[in-house]
Amino acid sequence: MNPEQRERAERGQANRTLPPPPYPEPAPGRVDARRAHFLREIDRQARSGTFRPAVRARRRWDLALGIAVAAGASVVVLSLGSGAPVTPSEVQPASAASVQLLERAALAAAATPQTKVRAGQYTYFKTVGHTSVLSETKVGEMELLRENEGMEQWTSVDGSEQTLQRKDGIDALLPGTPGQGNLNAPTYMFLDALPTDPDVLLKRITDDAEAHHGAGSDSTTGPHQQAFVTIGDLLRNREAPPDITAALYRAAALIPGVDVVCDAVDAVGRHGVAVARTHDGERTEWIFDESTVRFLGERTVLLEDSAWGKAGTVVTSVALIQSGIVDEAGQNT
Repeated sequence: MNPEQRERAERGQANRTLPPPPYPEPAPGRVDARRAHFLREIDRQARSGTFRPAVRARRRWDLALGIAVAAGASVVVLSLGSGAPVTPSEVQPASAASVQLLERAALAAAATPQTKVRAGQYTYFKTVGHTSVLSETKVGEMELLRENEGMEQWTSVDGSEQTLQRKDGIDALLPGTPGQGNLNAPTYMFLDALPTDPDVLLKRITDDAEAHHGAGSDSTTGPHQQAFVTIGDLLRNREAPPDITAALYRAAALIPGVDVVCDAVDAVGRHGVAVARTHDGERTEWIFDESTVRFLGERTVLLEDSAWGKAGTVVTSVALIQSGIVDEAGQNT
């Protein structure tokens, strides 16, 4: 199948996967422009030799669980990988189906009414789900455990107050205050100040990923996978201005290796279509409602047998239940 035939097949897959959108289709040239950008970026990095070995990216909830102890021994959070080198020829541009789905999600987000936000308010989200950890027992054997990822969290929109997190019925103030925020701990005001140009926004995210996961770091994840993980975290755990959410979707469409999974199930059993990226034998999926293209949640599925389980095992699954802006910490939307 030549590239033109593959393009037509992918567009056909996208049209079969999604119902007709209740908002305008992407401009005819947008998908082609995005794909041209992918090819230029891959060619540039191939010439400059900037592709690096890749391992599983770490999420913020990975870091929180990294100090956990089970059965009197240390717990290894799900962040391992083989470190197999990735060559430029192995990284394909995002598929036409994923670009189309992300553009529809962006259009839906941009059409959402802007919420008026004032100092003293909080962003709120509620999630349910689980993640997996490997625990070393007292006799030196490894045991796979499931950790609860359900929580509610309230973050000051301007970073002036401590973040309140409610997990397993227990309230805790997270150490410190967000301040102005950053990509790993953003406030609403931080997100509101991000660029809305997808290329500029992705560069901002990729530069941050490069600084922490590029040359000279202990990580071999690489900026592309970490950028995908970062955007997924921002979409799942943060209330953001509609234009920023739209820009995040369009920035994700610029990341090589992104594709579509026609049927995915979130942590509460809701079926949807997913934008996904495969890395080191694991596929990270962002799940969307097929009718509204609303973000439902995220999961990670093993594509091959490993210490974390058999191929097909869902090792992480988190569903977004509620989100919004509230006046007080502890208040629901």
